[in-house]
Amino acid sequence: MSWLLKKIVHNEAMKEDPKEIYGWRVFTLACSACFGGMLFGMDSGIIGGVLTMPRFKKTYGLEDISKVAAANLSANIVSTLQAGCFFGALIASPIAEKWGRRVSLIGAAVVAILGIVMQTAASGHIEVMYIGRLITGFGVGAASMINPLYVSENAPRAIRGGLTGLYQLFITIGIMLAFWINYGALLNIDGPAVYLVPLAMQGLPAVLLFFGMLMCNESPRWLAKQDRWEEARATLSRVRNLPSDHPYVEEEFGAIATQLEQERALVAGSNFWDLMKEMWLIPGNRKRAIISIVLMVCQQMTGTNAINYYAPQIFENLGITGNSTGLFATGVYGIVKMVACGVFLIFVADSLGRRRSLLWTSIAQGLTMMYIGLYVRIAPPVDGAPVIPAGYVALVCIFLFAAFFQFGWGPVCWIYVSEIPTARLRSLNVSFGAATQWLFNFVVARAVPNMLATVGANGYGTYLIFSCFCFSMFVFVWFFIPETKGLSLERMDELFGVTQLVEHKNADPERASIGDGADKSSQVHVERVKE
Repeated sequence: MSWLLKKIVHNEAMKEDPKEIYGWRVFTLACSACFGGMLFGMDSGIIGGVLTMPRFKKTYGLEDISKVAAANLSANIVSTLQAGCFFGALIASPIAEKWGRRVSLIGAAVVAILGIVMQTAASGHIEVMYIGRLITGFGVGAASMINPLYVSENAPRAIRGGLTGLYQLFITIGIMLAFWINYGALLNIDGPAVYLVPLAMQGLPAVLLFFGMLMCNESPRWLAKQDRWEEARATLSRVRNLPSDHPYVEEEFGAIATQLEQERALVAGSNFWDLMKEMWLIPGNRKRAIISIVLMVCQQMTGTNAINYYAPQIFENLGITGNSTGLFATGVYGIVKMVACGVFLIFVADSLGRRRSLLWTSIAQGLTMMYIGLYVRIAPPVDGAPVIPAGYVALVCIFLFAAFFQFGWGPVCWIYVSEIPTARLRSLNVSFGAATQWLFNFVVARAVPNMLATVGANGYGTYLIFSCFCFSMFVFVWFFIPETKGLSLERMDELFGVTQLVEHKNADPERASIGDGADKSSQVHVERVKE
């Protein structure tokens, strides 16, 4: 395993690390946690196909209403999950801090299963469907916040990008499975089961997450924060597959202890308001929080979830007619996303780096969305007429967009947001990032059906709006996103400027005051600065 990784991952950190740390343990741990990503993907992918099924439309009253009313009802069903995810991501931070990452992921799986049972049992009662999707959202949102946090805190630095990015890969696997489950159900199942089976299948990743996490360890960095030092050392030794007295384990454990000591000297307390002051009053921490929030806004404004949720409608918008044909095209779209994400994580994530991946995919995504919008505007599909060559190019652009997203804005945002915060603020920072992602996911899910129905003929303006957002993201990344490839989590403070002791002009020179608004450090760090 280590030999293969060194061949395909061009990362200086890997040359210095012992080969034992790249064994099966850390990969099993990451995959077990990332079933939370598959839960996210299946919940996102299944509902779009279910909404197009005639039996579901009949059961939930989507048949005999106007186009705009149907769009509103569909958007409400989809976006209720995102509303729950937003609150779930926010609530998950204090839970993960108090009870640990592992226990919190187990709890998220249980909550999601409860919501999925309610969705499956709704039997045409729209209120029960709404409540079920809201509860499922609590679990999915909590898992989306804890999962990257947990994996990044366990991963070796040289492959942290790839392992944290597995979350995005599992999202795409979930989306791909969802699309093909919908397609298979439509062709092979009759009666209410045609949509009940896909709704019930949403629970499979939650069950796998539950049992997977029962067999995994807690994050060693969380254990250290709880002053459970012996457990932290033993866990780190086990995950790294090295003796506890090995120099590599000693060095990493020492770095964890040193950083925690420095952070505790910055703000003595550890309650919510102490952490909020530490996040927003210290410029280096504030910068990281703002970057995390803006990255997640940008991720959603690429338009990726517009396609994930409403792919059958969008393919129909481009001239692909027939329910089964649309679901088949959607299934191919899911395969493209999964394969592209896998290629990125294996060959690119820890080689090309975060910054360059975001830069080139911003332009590539913008160009594909622009072409689709111009095609729909200039040569809109005609009912009953064959698709013209330019239309097939537009379909290819949908698939290219999916691939480009997986080479940048899909996995990199989750990697970056989970690795840049300082240890004390990591769960809070990731919580804000995940909640922002779900908030704008909700905005997109709620707005897109109406945009496709109202923004220009055949909704061409929808694609052009997303195109403009993609181009603007290039500018943001160019000026504000530094590279983090190969850096340990404990070195992120240096990268973002929280390493220099800035003395308050009337303060004791051996102390740092938060009130002056500059980057501060602790007395422990004074010695490092002097050296």
